[in-house]
Amino acid sequence: MERIEKKDVAALAEQAVRGLPQNGRGMEAALPSVKAAPVVALADKIIHEAILQNASDIHIEPMKDRLRVRYRIDGVLRDMYGGLPLRLKDVLISRLKIMAKLDTTERRLPQDGRIAFGEGENAVDIRVSTMPVLLGETAVLRLLSGARRLLQLDELGFSPKNRRLFEEWMYRPSGLLLNVGPVNSGKTTTLYAALNELNSAEKNIVTIEDPVEYFLPGVNQIQVNTETKMTFARGVRSLMRQDFDVGMVGEIRDEETAEIAVRAAMTGRLLFSTLHTGSATGAIFRMLDMGVKPYLLAASLLGIMAQRLVRRLCPTCREEYDAEEEARFLAAHGYEKRRFFRARGCEACHGSGYQGRMAIHELLPVDGSIQRAITKGSDDMDALAKQAGMVSLAEDGIQKAAAGQTSLAEVRRVVYGGL
Repeated sequence: MERIEKKDVAALAEQAVRGLPQNGRGMEAALPSVKAAPVVALADKIIHEAILQNASDIHIEPMKDRLRVRYRIDGVLRDMYGGLPLRLKDVLISRLKIMAKLDTTERRLPQDGRIAFGEGENAVDIRVSTMPVLLGETAVLRLLSGARRLLQLDELGFSPKNRRLFEEWMYRPSGLLLNVGPVNSGKTTTLYAALNELNSAEKNIVTIEDPVEYFLPGVNQIQVNTETKMTFARGVRSLMRQDFDVGMVGEIRDEETAEIAVRAAMTGRLLFSTLHTGSATGAIFRMLDMGVKPYLLAASLLGIMAQRLVRRLCPTCREEYDAEEEARFLAAHGYEKRRFFRARGCEACHGSGYQGRMAIHELLPVDGSIQRAITKGSDDMDALAKQAGMVSLAEDGIQKAAAGQTSLAEVRRVVYGGL
């Protein structure tokens, strides 16, 4: 797949504009069947370039004076191509709708679809979401399987201590292991790596996902489908009759799924799942808020891992500096002022100072003290977590910044929003 130059996209955009009806006449009739070669090629090239740049998402948005195209690369949105001609806003969105098998004539309501882009081993599964906005419609494309390689445990960025603890949880015969964090923090990638490590002919591994992001040979993967009433809760309930050894529930979203997952983990099975919370201790309160009985949660939980993704420093241009301005931040986490590395920017990293991403983690082992705190409803969970040996997200990030893998600025941005 060849790299696409900015001028190539601009030339295609200009050809597509010349092919449009003048003064908008006939535009409505043209939109439902957009098949003009320049528009088709333009949509394909935008997706091709996103794949080449390892983007996770493509945003196409109408502005007052241009059609903005942005790629999310390493977790940060970047404006691409300097904007496309505004007259393309309807035909380009319509082309994407055709590719996703959506209704091109419906522009008043949100729509969701999928695109199978490419063929064979290079095929990329893309989720498409369109949304009506003040100036027209936006489209967000999430690049799934095929765009990213399935990672191994060695590639997840665990510190030696966290790696040992996570593997200890993985090989336990039963219990609930939660991986928590915000959207796009790498939770599913981590759990896939764990399942891939555990995958063998001696184990029946079953997953319930929305969507299935990677194909795992030998694993029975179930796709959630609301149209057929195949929900997470229904899927977990059915797992109990599948004689599974290891299960994964893509996300615990409601009270019913939470309670069934906890009970499933208490029947001698190992169950992985994800939850949208900010911290490991926060996951406990989230599960209790969902109505899970404290004694059931305490008995079923093996451990909780929270994670975030930080950008890796570009090895070509990173520079060492004296972190005087971050002295208070470091002191608050038990570190003395010392020299760290920061981003500079070069041609190799397109001026960003970063290349790729890595995870930072905090792992909370649910020992006897945590179990008693859950049962009694203690509010002092953070102090107990520290006593149990948990290294916080910030502390794990600082350790990786000290090793030159990322920057203190990036750790602060991801953990504290840049404070």
